[in-house]
Amino acid sequence: MQFVYEVEAGNFTKAGNASSDFKKVLKQLNVPPQIIKRTVIALYEGEVNIVAHSLGGKIECEITPDHVVINLIDVGPGIPDIEKAMQEGYSTASAAVREMGFGAGMGLSNMKRNTDSMHITSSKEDGTTVTLKINLT
Repeated sequence: MQFVYEVEAGNFTKAGNASSDFKKVLKQLNVPPQIIKRTVIALYEGEVNIVAHSLGGKIECEITPDHVVINLIDVGPGIPDIEKAMQEGYSTASAAVREMGFGAGMGLSNMKRNTDSMHITSSKEDGTTVTLKINLT
């Protein structure tokens, strides 16, 4: 099963819609609650990152009998220093984003903490793709 969600840059009123929808799918498939929780936390963090830091993007979620794979693909400026961006508390969020309560610098580290694997590719020309894998077994 595969699901694709479009994510609009800067629209925080819709941030979380993909995560909420995918959570319903996982519940319908009787995925264990702890795995749903980990998946939705990681997905939500990625979704907010697309809203806050990119020019828009999409989320592709694939469910197999053994795992969930999530590709968070954005069009944007890329991440200049991925290692630095992985540090808890490091953020490039604008002041406006922080005033709304986002941009604490925990997004990527929370994504990594709640998944079984995480891979990031990023460039100024191609934007950022974050691939997350959560084992179901």
